[in-house]
Parts: sequence; structure tokens; C-alpha cells
Amino acid sequence: MAGTLTSGASVETARAVCVFLHGRGQSAAQMQEEVIARLDAPDVHFVLPQSPQPAWYDVKAVDPLTGTTATQLDAALALVRAALASASRAAPGRPVVIAGFSQGACLATEYLLRGGRADAAVLLTGCRVGAPDANLPETLAASIPVYASNGDDDPWVPLWAWRKAQEALTRHGARVHSAVFPGRDHLVSDDEIEAFSSLLRRVGEGTDLPEYTT
Repeated sequence: MAGTLTSGASVETARAVCVFLHGRGQSAAQMQEEVIARLDAPDVHFVLPQSPQPAWYDVKAVDPLTGTTATQLDAALALVRAALASASRAAPGRPVVIAGFSQGACLATEYLLRGGRADAAVLLTGCRVGAPDANLPETLAASIPVYASNGDDDPWVPLWAWRKAQEALTRHGARVHSAVFPGRDHLVSDDEIEAFSSLLRRVGEGTDLPEYTT
């Protein structure tokens, strides 16, 4: 996929693959520096797709879902599906984790709740796209572990929208472990990095995640 960055363990030796989606106005390279490089997950191969535009879609996720946004979202989800499919083909038989920050976490949430397949997910400050709408699609492909985090007063993803997304995931069988960080800025904290690292290591090892319960 054009613009895709890879890092971490080689795809041949990796025990797991993680597809990580950047946020609005960010880049794959920025996420590599600010998030992926801080992780302690040496056996994971990372795939970081780059949006063709400065954002995956133009509006805030908490704005109503318009026809224009729906079209942009469909195009972004097509790229995400292609990245996940490519990762699965490159590393057959190994678990694939979908993850993202901010708009990337929103996109990952939509991927999952529209039936997209993954073995685990890490949603750092994300919610549904078109969060105020009541009739968004809700289909989860499998009961997977999901780590979801947010600040208590995030400027892009308010807690009501974040909680609504976690409720939808839980309602359809996801094993969600959620965390709210008081006073946290719009970034990925050290505690979130540790939780992300732990999930990746356990998924790669095939270890149970007892804290991720329904």
C-alpha cells in the first residue's frame, strides 16, 4: 500500500502483527516516533498506513454523520481493510491487532463495529464516527480483547462519545478493558504505552488476558 510504513520485528520472524492508524493531521512517521518506538513489544511487526489526505475524514467524529463524511469514511475503511488483509497474508497464522490514536482510533472502532476482523484492538482516544447518531452499524466479528483509553476532558473525543463506543463493543461481546486518565492531554501517556505493550506481548505469546472480561 502506497505510503505505508513498517517497523519492529521482521514479518518473517514476528509473533504478531499490529496495524496502527494515525490521527488527524498526523503521519505514519509521526506515530512511529511518538507511539510505536516507545512500546516494549520486540516480537511484533508494525504496519502504519498513511492517509492520502491530512485526515481520514474531514469532520470531528462527534459531528452528525453526513453523506460526505460517510463517503470519506467508506474510502478510509477500504484502506484499513486492505492493510489488515495484507498483514494477514504476509504473516499467515499469526494474530493481527488493529490499533490507532485519536481519529485513527475512531477509524479502528468503526472497522470493528462494521464486522472487521482482528484478534485484538487498542483504541487510544477513539469513539464512533457520527457519535450522536443512534442507528450506526453494530456488528462485531468475534469476541476479542480491546484496550480503550481516553482523558477525562479530551478536546476531540468527549467521554460520553467514548463511553458509547465501549458500550457498543461490550454489547456485542468484546472483552473491553477501559481506562480514563484525569488531566491527560491529547496524547498517548506512558501508562497507555505500558498497557498497549502488555496486550501486544500477551497476544504474541498466546497468553490469556484475564483482565479483559465481558
